Amino acid sequence: MPSARLLLVLCCLLPIRCAAPPPPNLLFVITDDHRFDFLGSVNPELHTPTMDRLAREGVRFERAFVTTPICAASRASLLAGVVERTHRFTFITPPLDSSFTDASYPALLREAGYRTGHVGKFGVVTHAGATDRMYSVFEPLDRNPYFKEQPDGSVRHLTDIEADRAIAFLESNPAGTPFALTLSFNAPHAEDSDPRQYIWPAAQDSFYQNLPIPPPALSDPAFLASQPEFLRADTLMNRFRWRWRFNNPDKAREMTRGYFRMISGVDAALARVMEALDRLEMADDTVVILMGDNGYYIGERGYAGKWLPHDLSLRVPLLVYDPRQPDAAGRRPTAMALNIDIAPTLLDLAGVPPPASMQGRSLAPFLRAERPAWRTDFFLEHLMEHPQIVKHEGVRTERFKYARYFEQHPVYEELYDLAADSLEARNLALDPAYREALETLRIRTDVLRDEYGGPYRPHVGAPAMLP
Repeated sequence: MPSARLLLVLCCLLPIRCAAPPPPNLLFVITDDHRFDFLGSVNPELHTPTMDRLAREGVRFERAFVTTPICAASRASLLAGVVERTHRFTFITPPLDSSFTDASYPALLREAGYRTGHVGKFGVVTHAGATDRMYSVFEPLDRNPYFKEQPDGSVRHLTDIEADRAIAFLESNPAGTPFALTLSFNAPHAEDSDPRQYIWPAAQDSFYQNLPIPPPALSDPAFLASQPEFLRADTLMNRFRWRWRFNNPDKAREMTRGYFRMISGVDAALARVMEALDRLEMADDTVVILMGDNGYYIGERGYAGKWLPHDLSLRVPLLVYDPRQPDAAGRRPTAMALNIDIAPTLLDLAGVPPPASMQGRSLAPFLRAERPAWRTDFFLEHLMEHPQIVKHEGVRTERFKYARYFEQHPVYEELYDLAADSLEARNLALDPAYREALETLRIRTDVLRDEYGGPYRPHVGAPAMLP
């Protein structure tokens, strides 16, 4: 089948009126617990040649974030293009409302004639019939355990199974029908029920064996001791899981190497999917987007996991490769891109108008080297009801980060000058020199909070999913 690029060239050369080129195929890859700096194009110690190729031949957004640093809420935001305050879904809540699933990117793309698919971790609970309306093919796959016995008695890693299923989806796609496949890896999320935590494919056994693992930033116990009690308590989930993974130097080094191996395992699986696109002559017509569902602490601040409002928890990789736009190769936009931008971007690339209900914006102009008027801040939050995770809300600007833990008595606030303190080590909320910035960001948080849904209110109804 001729590529979209070839069809466009023929239309320009032939003295006939040609129809517009067909819409592109769309491959959206989600990685789990994958921080922005854990790929080779940012950190050369990581072995991720496939992701590096996407960054080299496409666009890497240098400042990409999720608005809520936990998989359930973030994945609902990826689907619906709205923040948690609006969609109100996370762990221990009722299902994501049908008004959001019916206006999600897979539902709208399917209505527009795309064959839509989801393979791998879904992470969102929906009402009956919602996934049938959203997806032509729906194959949710979960870890626990990562190594799964196959019908023939062999054992295969889930990351490789997810790639297998994605390739099968591509191979079964009818000729002439555009597809939109979401390939959602469970990795590099830890297998929480296994004391080894990080379970990688056997092909990565030898990776990083001799890689030095220095102590992570702000991991000196003195830093943790300087934090308020509720942010250093042994019952805090970040501290609880730190003891699982990083509570002595030897364990921390081995756990970190295991986490890196899982990322490299994802990269190798993605390489097989990309090779299938080439083999099936789909590569020239397929836009590939890769994004993490939240950031991750690997010992920084004395923490493991995510959940809190620091950039290490919020900031994720975001790569967009559009083979139809070779001039975009190597671009590094610094505009703040968000998980709520993915749904409108996919729709825009397909020529489907994003609904007005979506709060994100299409990133497609950045692929064309345009400079659209863009956001200068964004709302951040975490609203899960859990005794070991603290709720917060705030705003991040180009320069400042403000967060308030609104259920603490009194309310506890953080303010960081990111230009001078990228690690968010020095809380300036009580510094008189920053009083004006603090008050401005308090007001801005109120404005965005109220625009998106108002002050936090607990859910009524049975929970859909436990953590």
